[in-house]
Amino acid sequence: MWGQPPSAVPSAASAGNAVDMAATHHARRDRRRALILPREHGAWGLLLVPLVTGAGVAFRESSHVIPVLLLLVAALALFWLRTPAESLLGTSAMRAQTNDERRAVAIVIFGLGAAAVLALGTLLWAGRNPVLWLIGAGAAAAFILQTLLKSMWGRAPSPVRPGEARRPLSARSANRLRMLSEIVGTIGLTSSAPAAYYVMTGKFGTTAWMLWLANLIFAGNQVHYVQLRIHTARVEGIRAKFGRGWTFAVGQLVMALVLVLACLRGLMPWLALIAFVPILSRGWFYFFQKPSPLVVRRLGWSELGQAVVFCVLFIAAFALAQ
Repeated sequence: MWGQPPSAVPSAASAGNAVDMAATHHARRDRRRALILPREHGAWGLLLVPLVTGAGVAFRESSHVIPVLLLLVAALALFWLRTPAESLLGTSAMRAQTNDERRAVAIVIFGLGAAAVLALGTLLWAGRNPVLWLIGAGAAAAFILQTLLKSMWGRAPSPVRPGEARRPLSARSANRLRMLSEIVGTIGLTSSAPAAYYVMTGKFGTTAWMLWLANLIFAGNQVHYVQLRIHTARVEGIRAKFGRGWTFAVGQLVMALVLVLACLRGLMPWLALIAFVPILSRGWFYFFQKPSPLVVRRLGWSELGQAVVFCVLFIAAFALAQ
């Protein structure tokens, strides 16, 4: 061009190519992360909070930290392992497609598998901690059932009459299956609470079962609340909210009743009820609060904060009750 240095056009083209290469690099990096890192961010809290709760309560009786650290490594590795395994097998939305992606995913699977085997092998060496086999079997059964329920979301029911076309599940039925699958998965995740208590104390009795039940009740309430908020984001008015969320309200009442009965039976100290006050309060407050735009990420962080508060209060209640 007139008056323009000969190198100007190639420089502009080079700059454009550099931008395209950078964008491609970032896209590949983000995709590789999606193939490897778990996408259920809330599930990290459902796994770790029960584990810390069980360990915190166990500190009343034992100070053996090494077993619970090994359990932590095994639990994190096994939980993390599911995402790259599904990516490699092609059973999830994100699938490893190129040889480089398959190689990267396989390396992560090998590393996580080795960490899990080493940690569990140390815990179970020479017949130690035999109850861990039963806890692990229960958790595995829950995760298998969760996978089966998930596979039913998009599967059309069988036709009633021969030759009749399959009809997709209704939105309500799909939502029920989705929440049921999350509750079932929560059973497996919260098993980290009795497992942590067991590996530290060597006991699997009333306290271990109580820890599992308390964490399952808490986590189940969180799952139900999040689903309620998502599916009633545009619902306004107390009457309309109760009309759509009456099952959650009933669940709150049943939750409170079960906790009181647990205290009456001596399964946990009365002081431990304080740990459930924040989550019950936020549940009832939902029906009366003014409508506001739903930010799912903010809701997730809020529920994580609720879980941390529950963990701290629950452990403190047992420490003070002693």
